[in-house]
Amino acid sequence: MSQRTIAVVSAGLRQPSATRLLADRLGAAVRTGLRQHGIDAEIRPIELREHAHELTNALLTGFPPAALRPAVEAVAGADGLVAVTPIFNASYNGLFKSFFDVLDEGTLAGRPVLLAATGGTARHSLALEHAVRPLLSHLRTLTVPTAVFAASEDWAGGETAGPLQGRIERAAGELAALVAEQEPAAAPDPFALTTSFDELIAGD
Repeated sequence: MSQRTIAVVSAGLRQPSATRLLADRLGAAVRTGLRQHGIDAEIRPIELREHAHELTNALLTGFPPAALRPAVEAVAGADGLVAVTPIFNASYNGLFKSFFDVLDEGTLAGRPVLLAATGGTARHSLALEHAVRPLLSHLRTLTVPTAVFAASEDWAGGETAGPLQGRIERAAGELAALVAEQEPAAAPDPFALTTSFDELIAGD
């Protein structure tokens, strides 16, 4: 059985976090979907809350600190990505945006991505289409058609209710199909210079 790696990025701020819970459900569903294609999946969860200070330092210096590099490399070397954010003020939160801001240009080009979000009410679900999807499209990813939004009423005792589980399985199946169609991602070269000299001196 061949193998693929799926990075699951969660930008929840609290513990426990509905955002992390949704991310875990999606990761498990993608693994199940890939098995139907004869592929084993390694799921790599990335909890951005644990890297909040390093993300700020990376934005200020232009270089990811050592503690942040494993998360960046996990996303850069993954065959597929699940990206989950809580919705704040009708958009993704700052932690989510900061992580994608520190990735080098082109890192996610052509990468299959499943988009998901959590919020207090289903009225915020359109933020996935008017905010989150444009961000990942700008990074030239291949976003799957189905985005998954989970409102407070979608959770019952920590378990996914029927309609939400259906959306999870449909979106996970779409991501699994895209990942299965592509060749395995090449591991990033840790010695490659990803920032040009001009970019280093330009600043912001």
